Amino acid sequence: MMIFKLIHLLAVLVWVGGMFFAYVALRPAAVETLEPPQRLTLWVAVFRRFFHWVWAAVAALLASGLYMVYLYGGMAHVASYVHIMLLLGLVMMLIFVYVFFALYVPLGLNVSNQRWKEAGELLGKIRKLIAVNLALGLVIVVVVVSGMA
Repeated sequence: MMIFKLIHLLAVLVWVGGMFFAYVALRPAAVETLEPPQRLTLWVAVFRRFFHWVWAAVAALLASGLYMVYLYGGMAHVASYVHIMLLLGLVMMLIFVYVFFALYVPLGLNVSNQRWKEAGELLGKIRKLIAVNLALGLVIVVVVVSGMA
């Protein structure tokens, strides 16, 4: 059981920690130092690398989390904080899938074609949804730590 908890925690750290870094450190620094075309190009490159890790984190979270629920005897036998964690985690995953396919893929195409205005609008939408996912991830951490206490 401990290895699955560790995998679960590491996946959370990669995903939520990556969003925190991108939102509170990388984004302000990019806005401060780069012109829009360079900033948009940077974000496409950053997302290309980070989103590979997010896909891996999502897979690890689902596999480890559902397996631990199974080990406890199913959803009927786990604490209420696990139900909340699963629900909010699934919402985060759905938001990520939307960001990836509906926003990131077109962002990359727009940047490749130097359509800076359209790319900027897409990046703005991604930024807002990453803020939502970051908030949800932090709420999950609070719910789980409080529930385990």
